[in-house]
Amino acid sequence: MRSFLVLLSVLLLLSPQAFARESLRVLEGAVLRVSDEDTINIDSGGTKVKIRFYGIDTPETEKINRRTGQVSKPGQPYGDEACHALESKIANQRVRVEVMDRDRYGRLVSVVWLDNRNINKEMVADGWAWAYRQYLDRPHASEYIDAEERARARRLGLWRQSNPQPPWEFRKMLKM
Repeated sequence: MRSFLVLLSVLLLLSPQAFARESLRVLEGAVLRVSDEDTINIDSGGTKVKIRFYGIDTPETEKINRRTGQVSKPGQPYGDEACHALESKIANQRVRVEVMDRDRYGRLVSVVWLDNRNINKEMVADGWAWAYRQYLDRPHASEYIDAEERARARRLGLWRQSNPQPPWEFRKMLKM
């Protein structure tokens, strides 16, 4: 009976409907790889876990087809810089991950912490990401939006451009 209750608890935690905007669980692990500017892979207790940063969206990087070596998807200005900024913050570090949700690709949408630093918020504050308003809830919404406004005012990172195209618009344009 006890093993059934444990299994049921795990399934409820992993069910997309079960996710509230408060942290559901906390994982710790070593960053194995920065996949792109808002996605990382960590090793948590011997399990490889793909993490998508909660509440932010970053400029897209150019994607290369591994087989052909050709560009399969174009990138945006500052996409590579955003990816390098994230790598410089957390590559090969041990992070704490507060799981908020799971996306349609199976990634755990999470707030990533390095010691007491909210890396999601730092990416916005440093000008490498937008506060992804469509998916932000309290208490993060005001923090991230304020950080974005300060980065814009100081013309940090991608805000050096006069009118940067948000990545969600860029992705929509590619689908047309």
